[in-house]
Amino acid sequence: MYPFKYQKAATVRGAVSLLNKAEDPKLLAGGHTLIPTMKQRLASPKTLIDLSGAGLSGIEQKGRTIVIGAMTTHAEVANSPVVQQAIPALAALASHIGDPHVRHRGTIGGSVANNDPAADYPAALMALGAVVHTSKRRIPADEFFAGMFSTALDEDEVITKIAFPIPGKAGYVKFPNPASRYAIVGVFVAKKGSNVRVAVTGAGSNGVFRHAAMEAALAKRFNPKSLEGVTTPAADMNGDIHASADYRAHLVGVIARRAVAAATA
Repeated sequence: MYPFKYQKAATVRGAVSLLNKAEDPKLLAGGHTLIPTMKQRLASPKTLIDLSGAGLSGIEQKGRTIVIGAMTTHAEVANSPVVQQAIPALAALASHIGDPHVRHRGTIGGSVANNDPAADYPAALMALGAVVHTSKRRIPADEFFAGMFSTALDEDEVITKIAFPIPGKAGYVKFPNPASRYAIVGVFVAKKGSNVRVAVTGAGSNGVFRHAAMEAALAKRFNPKSLEGVTTPAADMNGDIHASADYRAHLVGVIARRAVAAATA
């Protein structure tokens, strides 16, 4: 490692103040991306601002919305009776992130802010039509994600909580990397009234995306068979050592049908 300053924010306002005043700052949530990149010298911030003391944890239901604090861990989301009752697909998603060590340290806000193209939560936010609350504003999920590892967040902006509208039906299934459990392809489907949203993670060449053709097919009939014949262009897929673009394009259809089956089970 190398020398850096460590600051622990006691409030969101304090974190924002440190972001504006500190030299080359980075926010620290669970640290699962930041710390490894620092060890490999791929990132070298001069100041780390720890958010663990800023009061950003917690889960509550407000009407037909589930609100989750940014520093809430994956394990807390997975084991929350509130989430399990209202959006069981979201609780199931959280329960399959990484391993127990990752789930008890990693946070929903950290994952969303990092926007790893193989992360699970971005698909949930987009499919459920979630709203990201920050120290400045509220950002709909459709406007938040801006490509691989890129978001609409400003340099001095802190995610405080995420609000998830409760759907009528929802399901999430992924084809995981056997080692990391990252999604090689993950599909989250949600239906609320006549509105259907389908979001895909792990596969797109530009990160998480909504699948318009699948949404149109499922809006007519919310059934796995409705997706038969709906294709995904391989040209829009990511290809790497884990799966080619063609294979990912094929998997999107397979996993999407399984997600719809899970939502209607």
